[in-house]
Amino acid sequence: MDIVSLLDATLRISAPLILVGMAGLLSYQVGLINIALEGMMLSGAFAAVVFGYELGSTWLGVLLAAAVGAALGALFALAVITLRANLIVAGLALNFLATGGTAYLMDILYDQSGTLAPEGLSKLPAVTIPLLDDAPVLGEILSGHSPLVYVSWLMVPLTSIFLYRMVVGGHIRAVGEHPEAAQTAGISVKGMQYLALILGGLLCGLAGAHLSVGDLPLFRERMTNDRGFIALAAVYFAAARPRLTAAACLLFGFFEALQFRLQLRDTVLPNEFLQMLPYLMVVVALVVISVRKEWRKGW
Repeated sequence: MDIVSLLDATLRISAPLILVGMAGLLSYQVGLINIALEGMMLSGAFAAVVFGYELGSTWLGVLLAAAVGAALGALFALAVITLRANLIVAGLALNFLATGGTAYLMDILYDQSGTLAPEGLSKLPAVTIPLLDDAPVLGEILSGHSPLVYVSWLMVPLTSIFLYRMVVGGHIRAVGEHPEAAQTAGISVKGMQYLALILGGLLCGLAGAHLSVGDLPLFRERMTNDRGFIALAAVYFAAARPRLTAAACLLFGFFEALQFRLQLRDTVLPNEFLQMLPYLMVVVALVVISVRKEWRKGW
C-alpha cells in the first residue's frame, strides 16, 4: 500500500470534517448541540454546484455556499433560541429539509436525480506550495490540494485564537459555562448563541463546497454521508478543544481513506466490514470517552 497516497487522501477527506468540527465546537461552547450540521453541509454542497454553474464561477459558488450555510445557521438559531423549539427535533427537521429539498430542487431545476454534474462547471484549482511542492515526500502529501483543505487547517488555530484570545470568544465560553452569570455581567446570551450558530453554519457551507467542487464538480444526493454526526462525535471526543477535535477528524479521515484502499486489494475481510471501519472507530472513541469519565468519577 502506498503510504504517501494514503496520507494525501487522509488530508483531503479530513478537510470537511475539520471545518464542520470547528462549527460543532462553536455550538458546544455556547451550550447547544448542533444536530443540524449535516443539513447545513449538504445545503452548502448543493449551493456551490448550482450557483457556481449558474453564475459561471466556482469561487462565487463557494462564497454563496458559505452564505447559505450561515443563513441556515441563523434559521436554526431562530428556531431553538427565539422560538424555543426542541434542539434535537429542530436539528433533525433541518437535516430532513436539506436532504429532501436538495433532491427536489435538483429534479425541478435540472430534471436530474441522484447526481448533478453540470457541463462547464470546474472544480477549485489545486494549490501548489512553492519550494515544498518539489520535495519528494512532503510535497506529494502537503501540496496540490484544494484551497479549502488549507482553509480547514487555518481554521483550527483561528478558532483557538477566537475562543481563547479574543473578548467575544471569552463571552461565548462564558455563555456556555454559566449563562446566568454571563447575563448578569451584561453579556447577551442569545446574541452569543446566534453568533456561534451562524459562524458554524458558514463553516458547514464551506465544508459542503469542498465535497462538491473541491475534487470533482458534482453533487450527489446525501453526499455528506453522515459526516456532520462524525464531526460532532469528534467534538465530544476532544472535549471541545480545537486541536484535539482536528486530530480526531484526521483520525477518522485516515480510516476512511484506508478502507477505500483496502477494498481495492484482495483481503479476507468483506467489503461491508471495511466500509464500517471508520464508523466503528467513532464508536470505539465514544466508548473510550465514556469509560474515561466513569473512571475519573471512581477516583
